[in-house]
Amino acid sequence: MPASAAQDDYDSPWKEAVEHAFPEFIDFYFPDAGRQIDWARGHRFLDKELQQIVRDAALGRRHVDKLASVTTHAGEEDWLCVHIEVQGSMDPDFARRMFVYNYRIYDSYDRPVASLAVLADDDPAWRPDRFGYERLGCRHNLQFPVAKLVDHAADEAALLCNPNPFALVTAARNVVAIYRPILEPLGLTHPQYLVMLALWERSPRPPG
Repeated sequence: MPASAAQDDYDSPWKEAVEHAFPEFIDFYFPDAGRQIDWARGHRFLDKELQQIVRDAALGRRHVDKLASVTTHAGEEDWLCVHIEVQGSMDPDFARRMFVYNYRIYDSYDRPVASLAVLADDDPAWRPDRFGYERLGCRHNLQFPVAKLVDHAADEAALLCNPNPFALVTAARNVVAIYRPILEPLGLTHPQYLVMLALWERSPRPPG
């Protein structure tokens, strides 16, 4: 399967889940941010605006990117653009891209921007959470919250009991991660493996 097709298969469920249950997404992975948002006032996705920002920044297609306007409890006129990225594999350019998105969104809306990242890769040590530079006494930095799915690997029972739908999403991802090193050399995805098991149970064949 081409890499782009595999990435599309990975991205689509995340996009649909985030769009369907955005407050639950924020509350599960970024509870501190969730407590500051007045969900009773609703939220609005800014997909077209984000697509324009991506084109202008010459960054191309980048995983799961969601931009939404929300209202905080601080006041009626106070609102944020919350930029969400779900990163499925290690990317040395990831933190710089978050930095570029952040200032491009601020430049477009002239509003404070909260950049939040969910990292769905398998390496517990990879945690890019900042990017910046300093030149001639001028400093420009971005530090952003990161939620790491692998951190929940030991909490399977708690995840399955949690009513938040993203607890189940996380549990499913952790199961797939266990099978991936075995299935990838065979050219199989986890869903394909499950289909094969189902077919085997219905029509088992002797080896040979």
